[in-house]
Amino acid sequence: MRIDLHTHSTASDGTQPPAEVVASAVEAGLDVVALTDHDTHAGWSQALAAGDRLGVRVVPGVEISCLRGGVSVHLLSYHHDPADEALTRMLTDSRTSRESRARRMVDRLTPDTGLRWEHVLDHVHGGATIGRPHIADALVAAGVVADRDEAFATLLSGRSRYFVPHSAPDPVDAVRRVRAAGGVPVLAHPAASKRGSCIGDTDIEALVEAGLAGLEVDHRDHSESERAHLRELAGALELFVTGSSDYHGAGKRNRLGENTTDPEVLQRIDAAAHRAHPADGGVAPA
Repeated sequence: MRIDLHTHSTASDGTQPPAEVVASAVEAGLDVVALTDHDTHAGWSQALAAGDRLGVRVVPGVEISCLRGGVSVHLLSYHHDPADEALTRMLTDSRTSRESRARRMVDRLTPDTGLRWEHVLDHVHGGATIGRPHIADALVAAGVVADRDEAFATLLSGRSRYFVPHSAPDPVDAVRRVRAAGGVPVLAHPAASKRGSCIGDTDIEALVEAGLAGLEVDHRDHSESERAHLRELAGALELFVTGSSDYHGAGKRNRLGENTTDPEVLQRIDAAAHRAHPADGGVAPA
């Protein structure tokens, strides 16, 4: 069984609609795929319907944008109740902050690149969570950079003078909210140092105390030494380990199924979910 637990659609910063992500998962030979758009459930219904139609299991999830000590942290949540008011409010606040940050970055970019907010909106699908990838796409279309990778390595980098931070919940609070909503929290690409600063092991221990269940270890942004350290840490903290593509369609070079999760781990995720809900494929409460 081939399982990929981290993908994005046009509901956030991917380039394919949710149903197309699922269709691409089938073409890639996956048996299970999770849709984990940034701070939104908007793609769940389309993805789940496509999964039923195409015979692939879809795990509903979200990637929650967090900050700890000024360091960006991404938390994956699986199987939570999308109607949970506290978690929904947290996601809504994060989306609002992302859009405000994106507007301010565009304002800084305009004098030097000619980029305007309306150019960015041309690359945002209805209802999507607006973020730096959409600015990157607008910069590519304007001929300012060659691709998203160049945009993030230069103009949109956290070290760039155009960069603007955004407000986001502390991951400890996010883990608690996910657990309260019946979900299963997993820390996404926790050692991806090529992206910028990462939280340390002590911070991860604090997340475990709050209810963190697993670490996403097998990810293209982790070196072999980073993967080895994370596996050792996961063992010491009694966390399960996942592997995922972090697929964004044409938006990144990541390919579906390039890293996968063991079926036994998926069983543990299913068993750890505390609440069944209609949008989820019938996962029984633990």
